[in-house]
Amino acid sequence: MDKRELTTSLEEMAVMGKLRMFVAQEPVVAASCLIGGVGLFLPAVVRPILDSLEASKQVKAPPLTHVIAGVTGQKQS
Repeated sequence: MDKRELTTSLEEMAVMGKLRMFVAQEPVVAASCLIGGVGLFLPAVVRPILDSLEASKQVKAPPLTHVIAGVTGQKQS
């Protein structure tokens, strides 16, 4: 291992140590940051998946007169 790799490795360990200390001192804040991160990540991933699985056949909307007849209890003409 050369000096540059060792320095990078030590810096990464220092960041992980600070992160562990933060989680130990503020577990509620760390948990809400994790939940917020998931909340930001999921829509970015799930929405395109759902769009690609869109139904091939769209359901046609019923005529408005049929809807009104169904709501009012009248027979359709």
